Amino acid sequence: MELALHREDFVMGYETAHDVSEKTTRTSSDPEKKVNGNSKKNVLDTWILKTRQKLDFKYKLAMSRLRIKAWYEHYNGDVHVSFSGGKDSTVLLHMVREMYPEVPGVFVDTGLEYPEIRSFVKQFDNITFLKPKMPFHKVVEKYGWPVVSKRIAQYVREITTRTGKNEATRKLRLTGIGPDGRYRPWGRIPPKWHKLLDAPFKVSEKCCDVMKKAPFRQYEKETGGVPFVGMMAAESRNRQLLYLRNGCNAFDLKRPMSTPMAFWLNQDVFEYLTQHELPIAEVYGQIRQDLSCRYYTTGVRSTGCMFCAFGVHLEHEPNRFQLMKRTHPKIWKYVIDKLGMREVLDFIEVPYE
Repeated sequence: MELALHREDFVMGYETAHDVSEKTTRTSSDPEKKVNGNSKKNVLDTWILKTRQKLDFKYKLAMSRLRIKAWYEHYNGDVHVSFSGGKDSTVLLHMVREMYPEVPGVFVDTGLEYPEIRSFVKQFDNITFLKPKMPFHKVVEKYGWPVVSKRIAQYVREITTRTGKNEATRKLRLTGIGPDGRYRPWGRIPPKWHKLLDAPFKVSEKCCDVMKKAPFRQYEKETGGVPFVGMMAAESRNRQLLYLRNGCNAFDLKRPMSTPMAFWLNQDVFEYLTQHELPIAEVYGQIRQDLSCRYYTTGVRSTGCMFCAFGVHLEHEPNRFQLMKRTHPKIWKYVIDKLGMREVLDFIEVPYE
């Protein structure tokens, strides 16, 4: 029992408010500290993440509150919550404001959110609305469509744009062989998606940068505030790598951010929502439990940008576009026919009717 408790303390990685300096030496009692300030090296091991993800929810909640406190105190309260109106950021906003009620929320109104999300966000006090400088149709016209994943879309853009037509980049993206001759499987485009190189439309990962990140960067530049973000490592490989490299409180990034829920799982979000009886956007439908007591929603599974096609090829039917036709037929007709998403989805062989 004593050994288990010591191991739990290590896994939980309790920090105090003063243990937040940017360049410190990693010790066995504090697994989230930087290694000589080098953010490129992992400061956490995968087993720590997996073990934290398996902890009882009460421990996760305690850990998250400690990270919120450390972040808030380090920046003397000059912080804000990146609030999308989704269930994850709804939990984050509530958790932060339970401790610090004056913390503002910031919402980027891209025009791509579900109408129910925008209405939901308007119900909260002290929320700043931002807008991107470029509308979606101009983004896809200039940069390309967001398809498959951010990583694949970026690799396709690198090859098909003029700046990416060097042989080293091309070889890496097509074969996974780097300039040093080493094989990097995550650096290549899977053969299945080589056809995107000859697609009759542009492909790019730039949509999120232009429509979401740029307004946030401008806001943070003007206010000097730093964000809490409701990202979780379990959502994607990129987010897992970000967590392993920086921990929850990423002080060393160019754009510092705190992700105090990074080691949570989707079921933990539902646990918090139900424990605190928090409302969620109407588009989610109702929160229910299946026979194995796992939570789910009767409406949409995710409330990201409605026109985004990242990951749609992995979804079971009805996928997000098929659901959109049923729940928001006018918006579906606009994106499928007027914007030209029909051609894109046909090309990647994703049903939408």
